Amino acid sequence: MSMSHLYGTDGDDGVEMESFEVSDWDLQNEFNPHRQRHRQTKEEATYGVWAERDSDEERPSFGGKRSRDYSAPVSFVSAGLRKAAAEELSDEDSDDDEKPVKQEEIPKEFVPKKLKTGGNFKPSQKGFVGGSKSFVDFGSWERHTKGIGQKLLQKMGYVPGRGLGKNAQGIINPIEAKQRKGKGAVGAYGSERTPQSLQDFPVVDSEEETEEEFQKELSQWRKDPNGGKKKPKYSYKTVEELKAKGRISKQLAAPQKELSQVKVIDMTGREQKVYYSYSQISHKHNIPDDSPQQPLGKDSKPQGFALPELEHNLQLLIDITEQEIIQSDRQLQYERDMVVNLSHEIQKMAEVLSHEEKAISNLSKVLDMVEECERRMQPGCENPLTLDECAKIFETLQDKYYEEYRMSDRVDLAVAIVYPLMKEYFKNWDPLKDCTYGTEIIAKWKSLLENDQLLSHSGQDLSTDAFHRLMWEIWMPYVRNIVARWQPRNCGSMVDFLDSWVNVVPVWILDNILDQLIFPKLQKEVESWNPLTDTVPIHSWIHPWLPLMQARLEPLYSPIRNKLANALQKWHPSDSSAKLILQPWKDVFTPGSWEAFMVKNIVPKLGMCLNELIINPHQQHMDAFYWVIDWEGMISVSSLVGLLEKHFFPKWLQVLCSWLSNSPNYEEITKWYLGWKSMFSDQVLAHPSIKDKFNEALDIMNRAVSSSVGGYMQPGARENIAYLTHTERRKDFQYEAMQERREAENMAQRGIGAAAGSVPMNFKDLIQTKAEEHNIVFMPVIGKRHEGKQLYTFGRIVIYIDRGVVFVQGEKTWVPTSLQSLIDMAK
Repeated sequence: MSMSHLYGTDGDDGVEMESFEVSDWDLQNEFNPHRQRHRQTKEEATYGVWAERDSDEERPSFGGKRSRDYSAPVSFVSAGLRKAAAEELSDEDSDDDEKPVKQEEIPKEFVPKKLKTGGNFKPSQKGFVGGSKSFVDFGSWERHTKGIGQKLLQKMGYVPGRGLGKNAQGIINPIEAKQRKGKGAVGAYGSERTPQSLQDFPVVDSEEETEEEFQKELSQWRKDPNGGKKKPKYSYKTVEELKAKGRISKQLAAPQKELSQVKVIDMTGREQKVYYSYSQISHKHNIPDDSPQQPLGKDSKPQGFALPELEHNLQLLIDITEQEIIQSDRQLQYERDMVVNLSHEIQKMAEVLSHEEKAISNLSKVLDMVEECERRMQPGCENPLTLDECAKIFETLQDKYYEEYRMSDRVDLAVAIVYPLMKEYFKNWDPLKDCTYGTEIIAKWKSLLENDQLLSHSGQDLSTDAFHRLMWEIWMPYVRNIVARWQPRNCGSMVDFLDSWVNVVPVWILDNILDQLIFPKLQKEVESWNPLTDTVPIHSWIHPWLPLMQARLEPLYSPIRNKLANALQKWHPSDSSAKLILQPWKDVFTPGSWEAFMVKNIVPKLGMCLNELIINPHQQHMDAFYWVIDWEGMISVSSLVGLLEKHFFPKWLQVLCSWLSNSPNYEEITKWYLGWKSMFSDQVLAHPSIKDKFNEALDIMNRAVSSSVGGYMQPGARENIAYLTHTERRKDFQYEAMQERREAENMAQRGIGAAAGSVPMNFKDLIQTKAEEHNIVFMPVIGKRHEGKQLYTFGRIVIYIDRGVVFVQGEKTWVPTSLQSLIDMAK
């Protein structure tokens, strides 16, 4: 089949080309909704325009009878029964002889008004194969089943004869189908709704009503053809509505001010009008009829009463009246608010007035008291003012007139009244003779004059604190004079004086005395001190200052150690005076500096003394040994053990071996062994090195008595030496067991203390406990170490701990310090 009726041919070649011309057939069937539609075959879907057709002359028939292709494979019906031959024949006849439906059979009201069909095309209607079917036997198929569907619905609450849903809102009957008469589009033959759908879903579906609404909306934009005048609509407002409108417009006053200057061009009328605010437009639309007079038409009636000027004037009067009502309401509201505000102001002013009157009364009384003090301070007064009476007056001011006393300038008041009396009171005072003189009266004035809100303790507070200025200007000159004449070696009176005033004097004044007056005197005296010639020990006039000065004395320790080291160059251990001089400094110097001093200046001298010791069992001189052992508490155990291992035990074991090789008396050797062992303290004997040396001596004696080399053997000597060895070993074992038991008890106590949080386990825990007590931050510095020791921050200070000693980072080196000094520096 050729598509030449759709595609043109190109001359002799016969090549088909697409033609875009509009044919008569296209024009006739363009607007025909009942035209026969072509159903695309499988071959057309595969090959498109190149599909073969049966005829090259005719246009394809979309509803006609098709020819069968007997060369195609056999196709079977997938389901159902094939109709009988008679039925097929009747169907074919009905298809060939379709009868067109007459236009008169279609109801007139259902014919679309604007539907246009082209040509002589007439709609046709096929017969419905199934026909209309009754729903009487709906669900009858359940007779062939067990009825499970009906049972499930009834379990879910379904009642036969009612609709589905929670409130039975569903339809009862199934949806009915309505047969369309022709092959036109939906709605071409009118409404297709069934009576059942109209009953279940009553919806108005009228094209006439839609057309009326459209015409009504369209007429709003057209002029009245009759030229009649519309009836004016009047709006009536009450006074309350006007007041409410005024309140709203008052809230929107700010944006209206901005819009009031906008230029508006109105082009809605016949003529262009210019307004200078949106309010003018609103006033224009409020007028019932502001349109220009229309010319009279043929059928229009002349207006009987038309006075636009009068209407305009009336509208102006109405607007003016509305504005007056709104303004009056606003003025009334303003006056009411003013009355409320003034009542509150009167109440506040009354309170302020009463407070001011009370303040004036109190100030007048204070002024009278001050004037009385000034009168009694004048020279030649019969009843002069004393310091105790002045203190009572200030107590009265502080108790009864506290606010006025705090507000007044206490510095000027104290300078004018108290300072002259205080100078007179301390005129003949000698602090070194009577150190407690004036402490009570000064403590009383401290509570009266000191500023409680003072945050710092420096000299710049003199202008704001009367008591600090009093102590600096009146009390401090006497102290300077007495310190200038004071001798540092007579420290007892000065230390007693400062101890008695330490709780009264401000902190910064006490620091000034210690740093600027006392320390230079002590430093100068230390420089002139000679330990070889001075009979007075230096600790007797330095150590009394430790409770007051503490870390301030650290700079003095280095020159003292240097002078002592120089004095010990020619010292011999037989001179015990060195121990008396050095012993008071053991707890003053830091452990590290003390150990370094002893190792450098004392231990070498003791080693030389042990070298000079001669061990002779028959005639032993013990003086040199006693000289060394006397320093046991002064030098560390490790230093003493090192001396004994190097200078004593080699000679002692050598003498023992030579004695055992000459047929000795083993009882004398046993006594000699026990005698030397009793010369050492338990702390020294507990050291492993000392234990090893004495065990070595026992082994030598056991080998001597166990050897079978010729010679006379003392009866019972072997048993005595074995018993001695067993006894000594058992003592060592018992001592070790006792030490382990003590350590276990200490560990248990430390564990209990750590659980209770009362007893620190080590020095670091002690520092942490003190930091918590004084609210100081103590934490390790991550990734920072000094000589393998972890660095910590104690407040703003960087420290590290080494063998129970705290080292603080100084300007150049690390300085050991005490825990209390560390806390003071952190504060």
